[in-house]
Amino acid sequence: MLERLASIEERYEELGNLIGDPEVMADLGRWQQFVKAHADLADVVALYRDFKKVTKELQEAKTLLVEEPDIELREMVQTELDDLTEKKSSLEQRLKILLLPKDPNDEKNVILEIRAGTGGEEAALFAAVLFRMYTHYAERRGWKTEVLNANYTDIGGFKELICLIQGKGAYSYFKFESGVHRVQRIPTTESGGRIHTSAATVAVLPEAEDVDVEIDPNDLRIDVFCASGHGGQSVNTTQSAVRITHIPSGIVVSMQDEKSQHKNKDKAMKVLRSRLLDRAQEEHQQKMSNTRKSMVGSGDRSERIRTYNFPQNRVTDHRVGLTLHRLDGVLEGDLDEIIETLVTTDQTERLKQLD
Repeated sequence: MLERLASIEERYEELGNLIGDPEVMADLGRWQQFVKAHADLADVVALYRDFKKVTKELQEAKTLLVEEPDIELREMVQTELDDLTEKKSSLEQRLKILLLPKDPNDEKNVILEIRAGTGGEEAALFAAVLFRMYTHYAERRGWKTEVLNANYTDIGGFKELICLIQGKGAYSYFKFESGVHRVQRIPTTESGGRIHTSAATVAVLPEAEDVDVEIDPNDLRIDVFCASGHGGQSVNTTQSAVRITHIPSGIVVSMQDEKSQHKNKDKAMKVLRSRLLDRAQEEHQQKMSNTRKSMVGSGDRSERIRTYNFPQNRVTDHRVGLTLHRLDGVLEGDLDEIIETLVTTDQTERLKQLD
């Protein structure tokens, strides 16, 4: 690990020199490439330099402990030695995490798909609650949310909602949200006051760029039709809605939220690319049978991952055994503790696989 870190620091310094080279600066594209590479290494280099400094101080303290005859001073040195040992261990763990192979999708935007599951109208209302929760979480992080398509119910729920979340590193935070989310509460549609259990399914896809997925136009069947449901005067009067079928995979994407057929087609293609990328990556992971899946990173959408219990103001993530008695705050977008626990658990599992 230390040899790799030394090599990274050497490359970091080399890139720093290249950024200031007038010849490189004259080529904007090349200069930007070096600036990005330099910035990508900054965190690990800063941590490595702290590690080297603490290691040096630790060695000096050990030497002083051996040579110091004064008992009182030796006790002071021993206290410092213990603190430095603990600090070095912490820095080493953080460096190992930074050196873990990065998910190439982590910096991407997110295509978030929420669908009502078992529970009828109550499941559709819960899907709307989840969408609001994720919207508030995105706002807390300064990310932009855009609804691409929504299939509303008459009382304010969603049968299905697809949205785009744009922000640096959005996928790295959202990627563990895929799965079945279960709710336990008294439905607004229930007059008897009995607690019902219903569910909604969340799928988190990295937004795919044109370079990520190559689509042959001949593989597409594009149908246009009149929009239905919400949408104002243009509903059922113009053929603005678009349905795209990717023939080889059988994936179908429909969009009708925009009044413009062209905009609906663009949005449908965005979702189609992301679904194709997700499918390709899932197939690749299945082929890698020798790689053990992380306990929180499987992304299996049939897996029940979390329960939201309204009567007890409780939310439980079943993958990591985390229970919080502040459901009201979580639903307002305070997901930090849950997501940080999932990320930390995933990192710990991956570190074990390297041992």
